[in-house]
Amino acid sequence: MEAQIKILTEKKLIGKYIIMSFMENKTFQLWSGFMPRRKEIKNPVDSNLYSLEVFPQDYFDNFDANRTFQKWAAVEVKDFDTLPAEMESLIIPTGIYAIFIHKGPATEAHQTYHSIFAEWLPNSDYIVDDRPHFAVMDERYKKDDPDSEEEIWIPIKNRP
Repeated sequence: MEAQIKILTEKKLIGKYIIMSFMENKTFQLWSGFMPRRKEIKNPVDSNLYSLEVFPQDYFDNFDANRTFQKWAAVEVKDFDTLPAEMESLIIPTGIYAIFIHKGPATEAHQTYHSIFAEWLPNSDYIVDDRPHFAVMDERYKKDDPDSEEEIWIPIKNRP
């Protein structure tokens, strides 16, 4: 598994979030509520969609699939001047990310995440940093299509 290491500059996002766990996955519910309303966001940077996870600070110290986190469906915006009703703003701070390409249906993304966290990360010079994790879905994303692609961005910092 290959990673591209990049410094991400701050991004402003507007979207919706839900509290969920890996065991009680509410991703479909979140996106079903967001997609019909995404056109209400008047100042998008582009047409990309962002699927984010905001984990509690010590989430990965003792992983528990029942522990909750924020799951976001969002788009990047130029500013927060107009915020649609029932939507929230989120800033992804500047920082280093490892970027991976998941190829294949979204239903198989867990295999890519497993490779990242069980193989790539332990053998790298990095550890997970306390910033949002996210996937970018651009025109290459086709949900359940075997030719679908999405970028997976994992926040990292140098191993002590």
